[in-house]
Amino acid sequence: MASISDAFAGHLRHPRGGWGRLVGQLMRVVNAEPNAQAIRALDVRTHHDVLELGFGPGEGVRGLARLASGGTVFGVDQSSAMLAQAEARNRAAIAAGRVRLSLGSFEATGLADRSVDRILAVNVAYFWSDPHAVLAELDRVLRPGGRISVYATDASAMARWGFIGAGHHRTFDAQGLAAALAAGPFPADAVRVSSVRLRGGVPGLVGVVEKAA
Repeated sequence: MASISDAFAGHLRHPRGGWGRLVGQLMRVVNAEPNAQAIRALDVRTHHDVLELGFGPGEGVRGLARLASGGTVFGVDQSSAMLAQAEARNRAAIAAGRVRLSLGSFEATGLADRSVDRILAVNVAYFWSDPHAVLAELDRVLRPGGRISVYATDASAMARWGFIGAGHHRTFDAQGLAAALAAGPFPADAVRVSSVRLRGGVPGLVGVVEKAA
């Protein structure tokens, strides 16, 4: 059972192959509410350019593209399996030049300096091995006055899920997420973390980082 849990956790971190395709379909369902909560906190406007870090199967990208109809939505993910799913799901917006998806890492997005107004990261902070480096990269690509929205399921819920013990996830309570988001170039007073409840009573966290204008 431990080996199955470890394999599943590994595919959540980096989906690949046949298992990765199945994980992508699961993410579409599991991330629907977290996406909605985090995007609401992001306050995306029509003219904004937006980055989703770790876009998975592309549902968040699709929602962002609807909101930022006059801007460009960028997406960076380390999984070629997720890139294929997200491209299929956003084919029309990609053809129109409104969505641009690419492979990359949390610490090296490949975007230009000060190129986006908003950054979304849903259920990926668990996999930031070096939060300082990730946040430094996000600070680099975020324009002054920009905002980052990060969703993570509360550690109290994740402790009940057997696959979390496989060592692939870093878990957070509200204080821990706030500390992680303040571990980079953003001061602690630029970070706020709110508790939310998903269907079934699952506790979640939405962390928002405001960059000074």
